Amino acid sequence: MNTYTKFLIRTYLLSFFNVFFIFFCLIYLLNLLTELEFFKKTDVESYFPLYLSLINTPILVFEMFPFIFLISTQFFFNNLLTDNEINIFKYSGLKNTRIFSILAITTFFIGIFLISVFYNLSSNLKNLYLGLKSNYTEDKKYLAVITNNGLWIKDIYNENILMINASSFNKNELLNTYISEFDKNFEIIRNIKSKKIDITNKEWVINDAEIYVQNNKNIVKSLKLKTNFDYELIQNLFSNMSSLSLLELIEMRENYKKLNYSLTEIDLQLLKLILFPFYFILMFIFSAVIMMNTKTFKSKSLKIIMGLFLSVIIYYINNFFYILGTSEKINVISSIIIPLIILTIINTFLMRNINEK
Repeated sequence: MNTYTKFLIRTYLLSFFNVFFIFFCLIYLLNLLTELEFFKKTDVESYFPLYLSLINTPILVFEMFPFIFLISTQFFFNNLLTDNEINIFKYSGLKNTRIFSILAITTFFIGIFLISVFYNLSSNLKNLYLGLKSNYTEDKKYLAVITNNGLWIKDIYNENILMINASSFNKNELLNTYISEFDKNFEIIRNIKSKKIDITNKEWVINDAEIYVQNNKNIVKSLKLKTNFDYELIQNLFSNMSSLSLLELIEMRENYKKLNYSLTEIDLQLLKLILFPFYFILMFIFSAVIMMNTKTFKSKSLKIIMGLFLSVIIYYINNFFYILGTSEKINVISSIIIPLIILTIINTFLMRNINEK
């Protein structure tokens, strides 16, 4: 590896870690304020909000990495331009495109590390965070999970415990469902079997319910059962994909498919993660060409503000297409790919005559 390559990579990584540390501290403090507000009326150890904020911060930082790359690139090129090192490289025969390619490859490998290591670690910490915090929320008495055997729900309503298993989902309906109802001492009250249950509201409508009490069977055409769950709540329970690692996301997708559950959100999360390294590269190039095209500006702050302003626009464009994807207005691939194509076109336009800058 050439000396200038080592210098570029080392300086770029230093800039990246400095910005990463600043973001981590800021997000930690903001998250800590949220946790303190949450626990202000709850008797917990003083360190507990600090700990919760710490384990929740990495996944929040992960979502900010595109902008961490953008800002760290701005600081990196600002230092090169301030120290006139960019001209020294140019006089030595090192073109700007060569500098870009070295750092773009570096960005790609950082992205691979962040997806394969940092994200999986962060998602595990997020899962731990949700588990710990759920003990202090009002809905700790209910639980819903999706496994190979379908959807499982544990619910407590009027001191009765409901254990519910459904083999599949169909819009607002649970299909092939078996419900066991217990009293607070876990003594069985009754079992209910049905091929179709309407869960539009929290008062479920069980069609053709087969009710088993001890050894007696009774069939009811339409039975109403009050629960804490409805279709919307069940949907929201599985919307927090950030607490799942890559392998868990893939496994969850298979379970969703068997349950006939919507794959949109999980496909969006998987595709976003797969393409994140390329998104990082595009953000790096975008930031780099902005700095090169504005190097004649005397104000350093103006350059950074301009880059931040444009990054906010990129964020809202990206978020707009993501919402279109989650609402199924456009397909999953388009919702992730289109913002990247737009950013690629912008970078291509700005890269014109970059070696002359």
